Amino acid sequence: MFAELELDDELCRAVAEMGFAQPTSVQSLVIPDAMEGHDILACAPTGTGKTAAFLLPICQYLLDNPKRTEGSTRALVLVPTRELANQVGEQARAIMKYTDLTCGVITGGINYGTDKALLGSRPDLLIATPGRLFEHIEKEDCDCRDIESLVLDEADRMLDMGFSSIVYQIAGEARWRKQSMLFSATLSSHGVRNFAAELLKDPIEINAVSSRKEKAKTLQWYHLCDDLTHKEALLEHYLSNNVESCIVFVKTRERLHLLKDKLANKYQMVYLQGEMPQDKRNEALAKFKSGDAKILLCTDVAARGIDVPNVSHVINFDMPRGADVYLHRIGRTGRAGAKGTAVSLIEAHDYIWVGKIERYTKESFKPRVIDGLKPKNKAPKLVKKSKPKSKGKRKNKALGTNKRKKK
Repeated sequence: MFAELELDDELCRAVAEMGFAQPTSVQSLVIPDAMEGHDILACAPTGTGKTAAFLLPICQYLLDNPKRTEGSTRALVLVPTRELANQVGEQARAIMKYTDLTCGVITGGINYGTDKALLGSRPDLLIATPGRLFEHIEKEDCDCRDIESLVLDEADRMLDMGFSSIVYQIAGEARWRKQSMLFSATLSSHGVRNFAAELLKDPIEINAVSSRKEKAKTLQWYHLCDDLTHKEALLEHYLSNNVESCIVFVKTRERLHLLKDKLANKYQMVYLQGEMPQDKRNEALAKFKSGDAKILLCTDVAARGIDVPNVSHVINFDMPRGADVYLHRIGRTGRAGAKGTAVSLIEAHDYIWVGKIERYTKESFKPRVIDGLKPKNKAPKLVKKSKPKSKGKRKNKALGTNKRKKK
C-alpha cells in the first residue's frame, strides 16, 4: 500500500483515485530513498509507473518543507518532448489534487506570453523541455536559483536529441539544489553515465525489473515484405480487421505524408510529426486518446512520451534506427501489464534487425504469414561472424532480479 511508504494522506487519496492500489516495483524501490533525500540514478522499463516514482517524493518534500519565501519554484522536472511534458503535468496535477501545491508546464510551440504568465505565478513544481526553458533563463524570465529538487526524465532520449549542453547549463543555474534524480531506459551508455557523474552526488543506483504482473504482455512478430506495395497491403489488412487502437510508426515525414494520403479516406486517423504546431499536436493526441481516431500515424518523435491506455497494436511500417528505439516504440502497447500486439513489416534491406532485436530484447522474434499476402521472396541469408573460442568455463550470471546498490 502507498500508505506504508509514509506518504501523506492527501497524496494517498489522490493516488487511489487515479486507480493505483499498490506501488509498482520502481515506485517501491525509488520512493523510500528519494524521501530520505538521496540522489537517485534509476533504470526502469517504460510503462511501469516511474513518473509517480519521482513525483510522489517531490510532493511529499514540498508538503513537509513549506516555502520560506513567497513565490519560488522549488522543483524542476526536465523531459525531452512536449507530449511527455504535458503527460507528466497531468499526472502531477492529479497527485496534487488534495493539496495546495501547484505545477506548471513549459514547452516549445506555446506563446511566449503564456509562458511568462505561468513563470510569473511561480508554481511549486515546473515541468519543462530543456530548449524552451533555457530560452526563458537567457531572457531572465526564469530564475532557477531556488530549485531544491531536479529530475531528468528519459535522460537517454535527451542525449539522443542533443540537449546535453543545455541540460548542463540548466543544472548549473540550479546549482544550490538539495537533490537530483535521473531516470533512463538504459544506464549503459557513456552519455548517461557522464550525466550521472556530473549531475548526481553519491547516487543510489536502482535497476528496477518489473514483476510478472507489471511486465508488458506484448506479442511480437514480423512479416517479410517483398516491396512497398506489399507492406501497404499488409498494413491495410491489420487496420481493416484487427485493431482497436493502433500506433503506426514510419521513419520519415515524407513516408508519413505518403501513407496519410492513402489511408485518410479509409480510416479514422490522425498523425503526429516533428515541427508540428503545438495546438495541432494536442488536437491529434486528444482525438486518439478519446477514441475519435483509432489510428495514430507518427514518426519517432512520438516513440516516447505517448502514454495512451489500451493501445491494442503497434505497427512498425518502417523499422527504427536502433533496437532500443524499437523497444520504446512497442512500449506504447502492453502498458502496465495490459495485453498488446507489436507487428513489424520488414523488407530484405531491414532483415538484419531481426537478429539485433532478438539479442537486445532477449525474446523470440518470429515471422508470420497471412493467406493471400505471403511473400514471394525468401528471407535473405545473414552471414554470422565467427566468435573466438573462449578459454575456460563461462560463469553463470543470474538475470532478472531487482538490483539496488549504493555507489
